[in-house]
Amino acid sequence: MVQLKKKLSGQMRVKSIPPFAGSGDLPEPDVYVIASGGVRIPAHSKILASASPVLEKIMERAQKRTERKVPMLGVPYDAVAVFIQFLYSSRCSEEQLAKYGIHLLALSHVYLIPQLKQRCTKGLVKRVTVENVVDVIQLARLCDAPELYLKCMKLLSNNYKAVEATEGWKFLQNNDPYLELEILQFIDEAESRKKRARRHREEQRLYVQLSEAMDCLEHICSEGCTTVGPYDMDPSKHKGPCSKYSTCHGIQLLIKHFGTCEKKVSGGCSRCKRMWQLFRLHSSICDQPDECRVPLCRQFKLKAQQDRQVNDSRWRFVGGGASQNLLFIVSPQEEQSRGTKNSGNVSPRSHKLPLSSMNMQR
Repeated sequence: MVQLKKKLSGQMRVKSIPPFAGSGDLPEPDVYVIASGGVRIPAHSKILASASPVLEKIMERAQKRTERKVPMLGVPYDAVAVFIQFLYSSRCSEEQLAKYGIHLLALSHVYLIPQLKQRCTKGLVKRVTVENVVDVIQLARLCDAPELYLKCMKLLSNNYKAVEATEGWKFLQNNDPYLELEILQFIDEAESRKKRARRHREEQRLYVQLSEAMDCLEHICSEGCTTVGPYDMDPSKHKGPCSKYSTCHGIQLLIKHFGTCEKKVSGGCSRCKRMWQLFRLHSSICDQPDECRVPLCRQFKLKAQQDRQVNDSRWRFVGGGASQNLLFIVSPQEEQSRGTKNSGNVSPRSHKLPLSSMNMQR
């Protein structure tokens, strides 16, 4: 037993942290930080307590013991040494952050050191890769680092196939199915957002094209462009190409075809159908049909008004017929009593035609 204690005490090594500015004026250390491997790092309890509220509570409990120790296990002792040095000097080199960033983030979260946590988060955001993204996202979730968590999620979404082949992802599937589900849901939502964005861009592009087509149609029919213009305008006065000539030229070709096509009456030509659609669309947005020079604009306006009147009268007729039908609904007892009183007469209900029959007769 004595030999075992000597062997264990021999494994406990004392490691001094590197010197820093102002360390020469400090008194002797009064507490030891126990790191992995049994390494003892000397420190000053007042400095640790002033830097971290968690360490302050630990120091209060440690005062009751003869030998004051603060265990910081689970991370390399070099990372603990860098952490203690930051508590003294509030400084940490980029090289140290690159080497121990993950461990320092965990320590800064546990001991509530927001300044170090922020620096570690920003450093890891720059250094996260396909190989370590699974480990980093687990740490980001545990340490409540939303910026780092979102960065990892975006990297996973953009490089899912590559991440899926890593050992970290296989480990995640076997040990943390809830996080795997979060990642897959985020990827699915990201794909949905991309599809909506593509659809929105396509709709905007279509709206722009239709707007240009309407402008060009009105421009051609009122002013003329190159060889196509109003019938009452001298061809020699037709203007040159306009600023939207690529769209305008396509409208001109449709107009030329529409004027000579023999199939437009029967509706068998797709190009003529497209021209009809442009005329109808222009009429729906034109606010000066009496002065408009676009063909068929006034006719389409009148047709739309007639259709609205027909629909209104049809709905009024349907509503009136339905209300009349409701007046003739009687209970079976009333119908039976009427039948006994009017034996030999036809029941009034038998004269009422169904609404569908009325519509068909109309």
